[in-house]
Amino acid sequence: MTTLAPPPCASSPPSTVVATTAPPALRASSRARSAHEEARTTVQSPAAVVMVRPHHFTPNPQTAADNAFQTDPADVDATRVELAARAFDEVTRAAEALRAAGVTVHLVDDERTDRPDGVFPNNWFSTHVDGRVVLYPMHSPNRRSERRTDVVGLLRERYLVTEVLDHSPLERRGIVVEGTGALVLDHVERVAYVALSHRADRAAVARVCSDLGHEPLTFTATDATGVPIYHTNVMICVASRFALVGLESIESTSERRRVAERLSASGREVVALTRAQLGEFAGNALELQGADGPVLAISARGWASLTPTQRRTISRHARPLPLEVPTIELAGGSVRCMLAGVHLPRRPPPLAPLPPG
Repeated sequence: MTTLAPPPCASSPPSTVVATTAPPALRASSRARSAHEEARTTVQSPAAVVMVRPHHFTPNPQTAADNAFQTDPADVDATRVELAARAFDEVTRAAEALRAAGVTVHLVDDERTDRPDGVFPNNWFSTHVDGRVVLYPMHSPNRRSERRTDVVGLLRERYLVTEVLDHSPLERRGIVVEGTGALVLDHVERVAYVALSHRADRAAVARVCSDLGHEPLTFTATDATGVPIYHTNVMICVASRFALVGLESIESTSERRRVAERLSASGREVVALTRAQLGEFAGNALELQGADGPVLAISARGWASLTPTQRRTISRHARPLPLEVPTIELAGGSVRCMLAGVHLPRRPPPLAPLPPG
């Protein structure tokens, strides 16, 4: 690293302008630190996502009972056709914004009328750097058809998929864990943060974490009315150098301390969110690899709820990318729920054919 001294004043002779060079050990240390930080981002934050664009979006009546973030359609001044059109446009614009930031977006359409939550693919599958795709057991019966062989086929075509690990049969026994909605994964430290609920059964969490080689860190979290938070990813976002976490929602002092200490021990700057900010979807965010470094995909509503200090902390580590998705949020999920990160290794390009002869 080369540092230039300040320019000379008018009375100084030109010979006072000098260039100083950092010692080799310092330069090597700086390079190693940069390489380490880049590696953390590469492991934790995907450069590609799968998004599903719904043609018949509506808040799901089967999930309303345990999703306090969901809005009753009766309270919305719009017809189902209008809601569907708005949701279609919001997903389209979000995908365009992510692509403009340098994120690869695999956008697939859902024209079925019986998948109201199809816009949230991260609940039914996850991907991993070892080439595995994991399919998850779902709580609500009308969400189980969201698992799509064409999406898995797309992943096989574009990436090196070594195994499809299918845990979905567990749902027939009432044992569920809804993907990276329930499991917020620290891919670097191999930890799964899990708020236990109807969507995250302790037995299913243990089985999936054992298969993935992640340590489950479980706790209980509630919203302002005392209702258990249905998905961990509305209260925790683990990025490469920081973490957003609704510590206020973890009522047990020991559990709250354990979560905060584990995140801090991983080298991340912890940004504590209030219950009110969780209600604005500030915790439902995902760090991605953009063309110019990390970007934080977060809803405009969530970003607006943050304090100036919280925004500055985030902006030190990633470029914020607020996305307008107010219609999607009526269903009780936001930007993070809309993004299924692709951590799989890419397939190498096909070899050029040999010239004849």
